[in-house]
Amino acid sequence: MMSLEQARRRYLPMSETMFYILLSLKQERHGYGIMQHVKELTDARIILGAGTVYSSLGKLESDGLIEAVKEEDRRKFYIITPLGRGILREEALRITELHRNSEGLL
Repeated sequence: MMSLEQARRRYLPMSETMFYILLSLKQERHGYGIMQHVKELTDARIILGAGTVYSSLGKLESDGLIEAVKEEDRRKFYIITPLGRGILREEALRITELHRNSEGLL
């Protein structure tokens, strides 16, 4: 598992795809469940493909930001780890700052 500093260097700033995958995993979900949740959260603005989701899950799991918690009917369920929560929180704070600083442009 990587350290917080290594995770910051690798993941921040974060792609929207990675942000929504981590956000989805605040609750146990499998790959297809993540795809559906992100589609719902973004009103279908973001449609994640299976290849994107499963390669991201592999990377996030090997880096310790998520972990597999169970397997049912050949579906693997994941959840965010404390390291993943910390990185997600830092990214949310960065996005909040962007929003705050862009007020008045819209």
